[in-house]
Amino acid sequence: MLRNYIIVTASYWGFTLVDGALRMLVLFHFFRLGYTPFTLAFLFLLYEAAGIAANLAGGYFASRFGIPRMLAIGQGLQIAGLLMLSALDPGWSAVASVAWVVIAQGIAGVAKDLTKTASKSAIKAISAEGRGQLFKWVAWFTGSKNAMKGIGFFLGGLLLDVVGFSHSLWLMAGLLAVIFVAGLVLLPSELGKAKSSKTIRELFGKSRGVNLLAAARIFMFGARDVWFVVGLPVFLYASGWKFLEVGGFLAAWTIAYGFVQAIAPSLVKRSPDGLSREVPSARLWSAILAAVPIALAVIMNYSDVARPDLILVVGLALFGIPFAVNSSLHSYLILAYAGSEKAAEDVGFYYAANAAGRLLGITLSGLLYQAGGITGCLIGSAAMLVLCCFITFLIPYTPLAAAPRAQLKP
Repeated sequence: MLRNYIIVTASYWGFTLVDGALRMLVLFHFFRLGYTPFTLAFLFLLYEAAGIAANLAGGYFASRFGIPRMLAIGQGLQIAGLLMLSALDPGWSAVASVAWVVIAQGIAGVAKDLTKTASKSAIKAISAEGRGQLFKWVAWFTGSKNAMKGIGFFLGGLLLDVVGFSHSLWLMAGLLAVIFVAGLVLLPSELGKAKSSKTIRELFGKSRGVNLLAAARIFMFGARDVWFVVGLPVFLYASGWKFLEVGGFLAAWTIAYGFVQAIAPSLVKRSPDGLSREVPSARLWSAILAAVPIALAVIMNYSDVARPDLILVVGLALFGIPFAVNSSLHSYLILAYAGSEKAAEDVGFYYAANAAGRLLGITLSGLLYQAGGITGCLIGSAAMLVLCCFITFLIPYTPLAAAPRAQLKP
């Protein structure tokens, strides 16, 4: 079991490193070409929209055909997306270039979410020692993955400066090709196979706990991406930061966020049933999280500060702590609520909601930044986190309430 966990985690590390670098490459490359904030956000829309369907399909097919096959498909699609981006011709018109990048990003979005759903489902499949081990494995997996994404952000900015756009994409495709072969050779082909849903109604027939967590996830990740994807990088660059400095901050934030995620089990009181203390903790941390962008929006809008860029990065560094604990708790809770027979489908449904939240956040990031600057992004973030907090207070915290209604006996 531990061997398979290590293989899945290492495989996802490599994938996430490439995915983080790709985001910075695309953002900085096209910002340098003069694209507006909304156009930059538009480049990522299909990436996130495709992820909604990819998560749902990934969960279903992982149950039906096994997790290793879904990992391989996700990695193969990412390689295809990278090679497609590398074929972008500078002589094309702006419309043709945007269309090409959006389609390539859509392929990358499908790849990322197929890989994420398969990887998270693998942890449920190989965790055999109860909820204590599950929380620790999920926290470490999620935290270390985000640390790798942070390194990827830095790597993307570095590669763009050192080797250029196309050569960076070729190097990343080569790394993924090695991971692709290793996963097929080392993982058992039957890992994660289980009974899959036979109808659409059955596929979407989730428990109350899964449904509420998915709804909360939409607003939590929308609240992050509304400032993280376009607003913050553009604001910092406009404030005089260099591409490498912006990428370095985003990298440091994501690495630190991943570290806090990894240690989240030591910050949360544990319960024998795995829910009765963990759910109240999620409620507390969601309330703390909502307070941060509210305070930042007030400071940025009403205070005459000499270095608003420094105020912002300090505030968002603090934002990362409750966000990381919340994210780790939610990642654990979805696996705790997930049914053992269809865990991959439940995880896929949940991460489809995650992709929907990112889609909402990215869309608003470009629109709100153009309309109200970084303060507009922070106000949008605060509003979404208030909704997330409200939904979190509705999440059930008993094993009985977590069970699907169809399984409860009168």
